[in-house]
Amino acid sequence: MDGVARGTLRIYLGAAPGVGKTFAMLGEAHRRASRGTDVVVGLVETHGRRRTAEQIEGLEVLSRKQVTHRGVTLTELDVDVVLARHPEVVVVDELAHTNAPGSPHEKRWQDVDDILAAGINVLTTVNVQHLESLNDVVESITGITQQETVPDAVVRRADQIELVDMTPEALRRRLAHGNVYPAERVDAALANYFRVGNLTALRELALLWLADRVDEGLRRYKAEHDIDHVWEARERVVVALTGGPEGETLIRRASRVVQRTGNGALLAVHVLASDGLTGASPAALRSQRALVESLGGSYHQVVGDDVAAALLEFARGVDATQLVIGTSRRPRWARAVRSGIGGQAVADSGEIDVHIVTHAAAGSRGWRLPPLTGALTARRRWLGLAVALLGVPALTAALLAGGAAVSLSVVLNTFLLLVLAVALVGGLWPALAAAVLGGLAENWFFVDPTGRLTVHQVDDVVSLLGGLVLAVTVATVVDRSARRATVAARSQAETAMLASLSRAVLAGDRGLPSLLEQIREAFGLRAVTMVEHTPDGDRVVGTCGRSDPSSSEDDSEPVAVTDALALHLEGRTLPASERRVLVAFAEQAAVGLQQGRLSAQAAEAERLAAGNSMRTALLAAVSHDLRTPLAGIKAAVSALRSDDIDLDDADRAELVVTIDESADRLTSLVENLLDMSRLQAGAVSPALSASELPAAMHRALSGLEGPERARVTLDWPDDLPPVLADPGLLERVVANLVSNAVRHAPGGPVTVTAGTLSDRLELRVVDRGPGVPLADRERVFAPFQRLGDTPAGQGVGLGLAVARGLTEAMDGTLTAEDTPGGGLTMVVSLRTAPVPTTAPAALPSP
Repeated sequence: MDGVARGTLRIYLGAAPGVGKTFAMLGEAHRRASRGTDVVVGLVETHGRRRTAEQIEGLEVLSRKQVTHRGVTLTELDVDVVLARHPEVVVVDELAHTNAPGSPHEKRWQDVDDILAAGINVLTTVNVQHLESLNDVVESITGITQQETVPDAVVRRADQIELVDMTPEALRRRLAHGNVYPAERVDAALANYFRVGNLTALRELALLWLADRVDEGLRRYKAEHDIDHVWEARERVVVALTGGPEGETLIRRASRVVQRTGNGALLAVHVLASDGLTGASPAALRSQRALVESLGGSYHQVVGDDVAAALLEFARGVDATQLVIGTSRRPRWARAVRSGIGGQAVADSGEIDVHIVTHAAAGSRGWRLPPLTGALTARRRWLGLAVALLGVPALTAALLAGGAAVSLSVVLNTFLLLVLAVALVGGLWPALAAAVLGGLAENWFFVDPTGRLTVHQVDDVVSLLGGLVLAVTVATVVDRSARRATVAARSQAETAMLASLSRAVLAGDRGLPSLLEQIREAFGLRAVTMVEHTPDGDRVVGTCGRSDPSSSEDDSEPVAVTDALALHLEGRTLPASERRVLVAFAEQAAVGLQQGRLSAQAAEAERLAAGNSMRTALLAAVSHDLRTPLAGIKAAVSALRSDDIDLDDADRAELVVTIDESADRLTSLVENLLDMSRLQAGAVSPALSASELPAAMHRALSGLEGPERARVTLDWPDDLPPVLADPGLLERVVANLVSNAVRHAPGGPVTVTAGTLSDRLELRVVDRGPGVPLADRERVFAPFQRLGDTPAGQGVGLGLAVARGLTEAMDGTLTAEDTPGGGLTMVVSLRTAPVPTTAPAALPSP
């Protein structure tokens, strides 16, 4: 609506149902109405709560829209009625509600958006579990998937968000008093969703989410009003980490500062160089990160070449009030020349307090020059020396051949070019050799008086020193370039190997021996063994390679991976740089070990859960089905024993029949339960032998009553081969299938056919009942499944599950197919028994 100011939205946010959101919203509605504001109730759900219903009294309640869906009439918010009434304020409960099918909008928050667009103010409620961004978190806490959600952006756009808070204990008391749910739902709610742990976690989620919104509002306000200085609304202490040995000292010092403030926040930050080639030890940073998180802080990484500027930029970005930096590890003379990161941070910190903390490693890094030739190969150094030794005589001869046309400046520049070339090829020492040899050749052959070494002029000294300085300078640049190229190539290879290892660990498709083999190959070792330290001693959990039998334990090099795991290496001794990378590889292998153990534990937990689920389903399913035959037997026996009841012979016979039928039903139920229990425990060991199917069928049919037995037709050839089966188990399978067909095809015929197919015999039990949909075809074989087609007391849904389990124990299959014309056909496939070969009769002795 053009020209109409948008209405304001006020949301009452709660951690769980029952904290009082609707009550608080209605209280605000009454306050506004008492001030003369036009307030109406668009929709409020009381959920049968008396005090909530009483809060609605005195407020105008608008009519709801009735929506019919699948024969059920539902009531929803009538947006048209609200717009036609056009009050100043409308109360709309449950912002995340999903409207009934057929409504103009799918969600109620979309209805509220239309009302706000019309210039009407809205009061509404929402629980933290309905926020879209927290949906998966809430599911992991409560185990319940919330189907009704509202986008976070909708809630963040609210003009006001008020948290309706209540302690878990108070909410549980309110629930126990019947102020939230009806009495019959209280026990289940307290034992499940409303557990103290769940409510505490949900409350923390609500508080943290709202705190983040408050921070957003504060930053937005500062940006809108061009406020660039720090507001100390909350103490935030940033500690700078380099990965050095002083890290733990700085973290604990910063943590103590936070604890003294009462409600502060600890943030650790490490500044990465933009080239990515140099930096701290990853293992040290991981250890320091774990310490920060254990103290309740958060760890961050930023990129910047100016470390002090990057630290201050990060600190201002998070509204930090204090910055903790360790004093420099450089020697005192170096700190006197340049103030360092700490001094620069103090100078530029502005309103941020900077703490320079001393530590044991302060000033421990002495003055030393980097190795200037370490990055060049020996081949290049020998080549550079050869160029120097051959180049000086060759250039000397060429310059002498030029005679008087060659001036001394040309000679000097020529030899300097030679020194430059040798430095580029071979590094420092060949370049120094070229500079010395070139200076001597120049002085002997080209400086008057020639033929002897003389130093009469300053130019001679400058020439010699210039060559030496050029050699050192160029060699330094060459060495650093070569070193960076080597480090980059090695880092690329290490990264690729670590990525491959990580993918293998995450995918779970490679075991620990395979991961150890990759480590052994990557570092050129003879053998790698992972050892776990346990209270009972060291235990080998994985090994690869060929260990030398003649080597002792002292010959293997141990590398600590975790407090409980270590790698023992056989082969070459690894330098420090390779050991650092090896630890990263070993940690991935440790993760693989842990993943394998967790998978085994998960499989065991799944097996136990399945067993628990089976026991729970068993108790739930048989609670009625066991009582029914027992109650029948008890009632019949009591009637027979009673002296107060006058029974004739017919009544007595009927009661006896009732006892007999109930006992048969109970026997069948117990047999199925025992069979299912044995199958679940894997305790079924069939004694397979050549078994005749007709004999098993006749024994199975003997358990059916006369009318039921008459409905079963047997249709198979006379020459059926025997099957490889356990006779007792085969009888149970056939009996369960036939009784299931008779029960689910009341009054209809049941046909049992059999025939051979290759080396297998197929038994088909065909009924003309209602059949089973294709989607439910496999479910009929699950324990305790009756698919809603059998009344209580007619079995617990174990017959087909037991039949399939016993069939598979005999190396057979049981499947369900459609019966042509309607119905269900159960197909049992078993191997035919091998026909024994008859040995020829022995000939009589002559």
